[in-house]
Amino acid sequence: MEPDVQRIGHSSVAQPADCSSRSAPQPWGIRLQQGLSHRVRQHVNPLQVQYQQPASPPHWERVYRRLAQPFHLDIGTGSGRFLLRIAQEQPEWNFLGVEIRQPLVERANRWRDELGLDNVHFLFGNINVSLRHLFAPGDLSRVTLQFPDPWFKKRHHKRRVVQPQLVADLALLLRPGSPVFLQSDVKEVAEEMVGRFLEHPQFWDPYAGPLDHNPLGIPTQREWHCQQLGLPIYRYWLERR
Repeated sequence: MEPDVQRIGHSSVAQPADCSSRSAPQPWGIRLQQGLSHRVRQHVNPLQVQYQQPASPPHWERVYRRLAQPFHLDIGTGSGRFLLRIAQEQPEWNFLGVEIRQPLVERANRWRDELGLDNVHFLFGNINVSLRHLFAPGDLSRVTLQFPDPWFKKRHHKRRVVQPQLVADLALLLRPGSPVFLQSDVKEVAEEMVGRFLEHPQFWDPYAGPLDHNPLGIPTQREWHCQQLGLPIYRYWLERR
């Protein structure tokens, strides 16, 4: 059954612990002043009852100035710095970041307003509960899922974000030929994510393995931190058939 949402316009287009080197210049190219009024939990159990209510779709026409542009969904967007930077560099795209920690979402939207951007929005919600309520088939043209919570203990693996239903939903919502960019600094997590996508017949790996660079050219905060310490990063660029 198709989700009960209003179809958005599109065009045809093919936080872990800080491990940073604080002396190195940060790459986001944006000055953001507003902080958080209190400490935000690093790990949030997405299976808790308070996260089982689907997020309401934004008022698309109020948030995005040009609805006909292709949509990029960033799952688990964290602080939002990655999307704010890429929204500036790619004004021909619309961006939506979904994050389960509400204070980070509220701060990211304040930063968005501070920067005067009209092609990016941040939404509080559990993506595994909300995705089919946000988009209709064919609405998405690109998806990123970067450095998700690894949930190391075996009994907690069911809390990991990439579950078979999420993959099935993305297969429905992505336009044919659209990319899904995955990365993690935990090899097991990266390989599990990729494996679950490739188990679905609508996804394939055109590069037949991990990449040695980020093809989007803009690092997330975690990615930058790990690069400063020379830690390995496992990256995959998949496509919807």
